[in-house]
Amino acid sequence: MNPGEIRHAMARVGPRLRRTPVIELPRGAFGIDATLVLKLECMQHTGSFKPRGALNRMLANPLPAAGVIAASGGNHGAAVAWAARALGVDAEVFVPASSSAAKIERIRAYGARTHVGGAAYADAFDAMQKRALETGALVVHAYDQPETVAGQGTLALEFEAQAFGLDSVVIACGGGGLLGGVAAWFESRVRVVAVEPRDCPTLFQARATGAPTDVSAGGIAADSLGARRIGTLAFTIAARHVADCVLVDDAAIRTAQRALWEECRVAAEPGGATALAALMAGAWRPGAGERVGVLVCGANLDPASLA
Repeated sequence: MNPGEIRHAMARVGPRLRRTPVIELPRGAFGIDATLVLKLECMQHTGSFKPRGALNRMLANPLPAAGVIAASGGNHGAAVAWAARALGVDAEVFVPASSSAAKIERIRAYGARTHVGGAAYADAFDAMQKRALETGALVVHAYDQPETVAGQGTLALEFEAQAFGLDSVVIACGGGGLLGGVAAWFESRVRVVAVEPRDCPTLFQARATGAPTDVSAGGIAADSLGARRIGTLAFTIAARHVADCVLVDDAAIRTAQRALWEECRVAAEPGGATALAALMAGAWRPGAGERVGVLVCGANLDPASLA
């Protein structure tokens, strides 16, 4: 994966996506001795960054008569359903029972045939693979396909143009598609820091063992960051271009989620607030006066949960 592939992806998907806004906060915001620049990808179509990768995967390949198929904790499924509707093809999405009702309803609202079953994303993925063999539909992986990762990397291309001079970018990691795309774009020109929930430590565990390995997935952000293992492509990119990986607990994520709402009136789901949680909890500390990009990557939540 390289910046050239990400530029090609942007040429495909850019005209169909929103250029999501950024907010630059004054030094000291949220008690952090740095200038924070929030990238509000939570305002993308479907409420997350996921349409970037899903759409690029579809536009880069012939679409069979059977359409497209995917497994998802929720956000990717909504993105696949939205992109399929935009391109006029059928979509079939498998989600686990742990997915939120709001996310399942969003997938259905975009017109995808939606199957709910199994306890975790891995169970939905297994069911999806079996169905794909039966139908011949194009599999749109949530995070471990080159087209998906390149599509997610368009976020970093866009962010850098909006917020020149970043020293670091802090980003939540689940399966690693967004992390891989962002790191592939910056190629270590900007420090990339991965943040994972303590109950979903896919990259953290892979770095400890030297290879992707299965982990258990739980906690309040599991429906967006609850992959069983880091993607092979993301792990390879991270080995070269991700400076650090830190863990945060659910309480820190909830605190960051509420802070985004109270201070900025930004409604983020737990996964969308996970990057900020690392800064607020001190799991990762920037240098004094650094200019730090923070990706707010998802907003598919019940608004009542912010009360």
